[in-house]
Amino acid sequence: MKINRKIFREYDIRAIYQEDLKGDLPYFLGLAFGSYINRKNLKNACVGGDNRLTTPEIKEKLIKGILQTGIDVIDIGIVPTPLLYFSVKFYKYCSGIMVTASHNPPEFNGFKMVVGDSSLYGEEIKKIADMIEKQDFERGEGKFEKKDVIDDYINFMIERFKFNKKLKVGIDTGNGTCGPLIEKLFKKLGIEFVGLYMESDPNFPNHLPDPVVPENLNDLIEIVKKYNLDCGLGFDGDGDRLGVIDDKGNILWGDQLLILYSREILKKNKGAKIIFDVKCSKSLEEEIEKSGGIPIIWKTGHSLIENKLHQEKAPIAGELSGHLYFADQYFGFDDAIYSSLRLLRILDSEDKKLSQLFEGVKKYYSTPEIRIEVGDEKKFEIVEKVKSFYENKYKINDIDGVKVYYPYGWALLRASNTQPVLVVRIEAETENELEIIKEEFMNVIEKFK
Repeated sequence: MKINRKIFREYDIRAIYQEDLKGDLPYFLGLAFGSYINRKNLKNACVGGDNRLTTPEIKEKLIKGILQTGIDVIDIGIVPTPLLYFSVKFYKYCSGIMVTASHNPPEFNGFKMVVGDSSLYGEEIKKIADMIEKQDFERGEGKFEKKDVIDDYINFMIERFKFNKKLKVGIDTGNGTCGPLIEKLFKKLGIEFVGLYMESDPNFPNHLPDPVVPENLNDLIEIVKKYNLDCGLGFDGDGDRLGVIDDKGNILWGDQLLILYSREILKKNKGAKIIFDVKCSKSLEEEIEKSGGIPIIWKTGHSLIENKLHQEKAPIAGELSGHLYFADQYFGFDDAIYSSLRLLRILDSEDKKLSQLFEGVKKYYSTPEIRIEVGDEKKFEIVEKVKSFYENKYKINDIDGVKVYYPYGWALLRASNTQPVLVVRIEAETENELEIIKEEFMNVIEKFK
């Protein structure tokens, strides 16, 4: 069978529905995923989906395929992605597959897969593609059941979080999948909130549910300032990434949130390892060491960071993009709803405002992510050439692309695992030094581009 292998990415499958998902691919993916777990002697698969218009049809075909391999299917309905992971862990299901395109525009959809304790990525996703191409499937007859998991998830959170202060927060779910659930949960926890775009609407009429894009947070910043709120919480389309606004209206990125979480965790776990991706600020590394932890820089990417967390037995891991993975008191996957409650618990226990919790943290100046469109076939080649240019000039880290350490800052170039783009991020000790590094580094990239 001929398939577009480009949609089988490093840690998920993602495509435009009309181009690659409209036909029988979801059914054949179900056959391949079911066969994959069947051959591991596993018995069942949990299936969920986000709120996109195309999700019900894709999910139905997917489930049909899985059942025909002899694997039992538990359909948990339309839920945020963390509830799929939660279900696999909480009910001890063998595997799970989520129909979602996260924060992508409405015309997209896709799949995230988990088997046992780990998300599928890299070579394992390629194996799924190979099975579809070769029509290499097991056959059998699985049983089907539906299960409502939302109440168990809410009760789980209520048992673990109690708040003494009357916190007031802003929430923007961008009309994604998790708005109605968060509304129900926060009301039960007694958290006062001002909600934006919490209705589920797969057309995303206000802005894309992507809290990494600063302009998507403008409305949230406005209500934090207008109503004098303790913080603002922005959630992506399927609820696995968190964006935060402090009480002054400043955006807090994933590395800044990790500073707060790490401090809390390291009070009880001195010497613990904290995992973070190559894009994070040096200030995070410094603060982890200051709190008695061991900082470990790792590759960017959902499954890559999650796998490293389990491998190192770390209590927490995170990415600049707002993926936060708690193994401390939780199951070790990225759940923006859980992460938001951990942040509110820190605020509940502190006498300071959120903006004041960063007093004493060294300030660095950084660019936002700079994205350069380059063909998939060329992007890795350019990274290699830039690496060769710098390796005898400065200290470098090539764990994920190339990170060049200048005397007064660093510059990172990496190939995106999900798009035909190069990603650049630069950090320095002063604004002037930032501009100097940026000018040199971008010129080098341009030379090889």
